[in-house]
Amino acid sequence: MLLGICFLAYYYKISHEQKKQALPIIGNDLNHHVAPFSFVNQDGKTITNADVKGKICVVEYFFATCKGMCPKMNEHMVAVYKAFQGNKDVVIMSHTVDPLKDSVPALKAYSLRFDANPAQWMFLTGDKKQLYDMARYSYLISADDDTAGISIDKDFIHDKHYVLIDRHGRVRGFYDGLEPGEVQKMIGDITELLKEE
Repeated sequence: MLLGICFLAYYYKISHEQKKQALPIIGNDLNHHVAPFSFVNQDGKTITNADVKGKICVVEYFFATCKGMCPKMNEHMVAVYKAFQGNKDVVIMSHTVDPLKDSVPALKAYSLRFDANPAQWMFLTGDKKQLYDMARYSYLISADDDTAGISIDKDFIHDKHYVLIDRHGRVRGFYDGLEPGEVQKMIGDITELLKEE
């Protein structure tokens, strides 16, 4: 009887750990991967998918003049940045939704608020269509109604979610960037992804 109890306890522990480690692969099919891209970071350096190949990426969309949810999202992103600071296998990519205003100097000034190392926390600008296509079709981000601080045109993306991308360029999770509990969950999930082969 004692052996049976020990076996059940061991089995429960193992199955619980396996469930914890198995993050879903999100997309229309299992072959959904992030498309090739080319953007410019806060230092004026061109960043492509080759620069983040084999890395775990946290993706968000924001704009520097936002007075709504963006400041809170990036304050919460600091916790993610600090949790993995110096880990070359984890990068953060903050894409602007307002490339007309968010020039390289504007993004540099914005990034300095968070003491962001551009090698690990990239504030990205570029062609608006490519930025938006990546949001919709690669990162599977939808629009939100909080548009404080910007005049809205017909094509505008503003979403409160972070997107977690694995080493293979697959979407593995969405997290509410305004909720500290969700941010902590993502930090835990990144730790699990770092263990995946």
